[in-house]
Amino acid sequence: ARRARRRALRAAAARHRGGIVNSETIGLVVFACVFSGALLGMLIRSWLPEHHVSGDARDVMKLGIGLIATTTALVLGLLTASAKSAFDTENAEIRTSAANLVLLDRTLAQYGPEAAPIRAGVKQAVAKRIELTWPASNDTPVKLDSAELQHGGEMIEQSIRMLQPATDMQKVLQAKAIAVTSDLLKSRWLVMGQASGSTIPVPFLVVVVFWLSVIFACFAMLAPPNRTLAAVLGLSALSVAAAVFLILEMDHPFNGLIRVSDQPLRYALSQIGGS
Repeated sequence: ARRARRRALRAAAARHRGGIVNSETIGLVVFACVFSGALLGMLIRSWLPEHHVSGDARDVMKLGIGLIATTTALVLGLLTASAKSAFDTENAEIRTSAANLVLLDRTLAQYGPEAAPIRAGVKQAVAKRIELTWPASNDTPVKLDSAELQHGGEMIEQSIRMLQPATDMQKVLQAKAIAVTSDLLKSRWLVMGQASGSTIPVPFLVVVVFWLSVIFACFAMLAPPNRTLAAVLGLSALSVAAAVFLILEMDHPFNGLIRVSDQPLRYALSQIGGS
């Protein structure tokens, strides 16, 4: 069973590494597509007769742009909600894990000096998790799939089960410590499962980028091309690409610019092992 869990952990990590391209690349692609749409619109405008972009034709074009823009806004809202939900879930799991770690340490402290080596092991495991999940250097890769951490958690649970309680109170504390340890292992699997892939479907993203390109092309067709129009559309395209970039950053809460905070675990580390 332990080998099966480790294989599943490695498979999840492989899916995570082989998933969607990094946020910076996608942001640049979105900007290139949207701004290219605007340039194409300017080119088409120069080819079309004036009566094709004025009067009733202009009004119909505005209605079409409004319809596509509304649909795009709804889909972007769904993508933002999905990414924010994934980020908040991971953040909540980390906070819950930190609270359970402090609770486990307090339970083992009440058990007695026999549990002191286990408490030291818990403190060491938490320090290692912080080091691997939130490395000090941005060049160091995040290692959510560390077999060392998984093995350490299982060894802690096994050590708690091997305790020999001498009193009824120690039996109660041992059972409580085992339950808390099981919750910690479960939380780790949940974090790994949620971080193993993207919550944003690729077809959604592709369709949204296409819609945005069409919208910007239509914007450019509504006015004669000039440098001011190009600059405004360029800044607008950059803003849209930045929004997509932030959505994708939230979708990967342990990598990139926007990350889940390590402060809950650091606080737990400072409390573990105390008297």
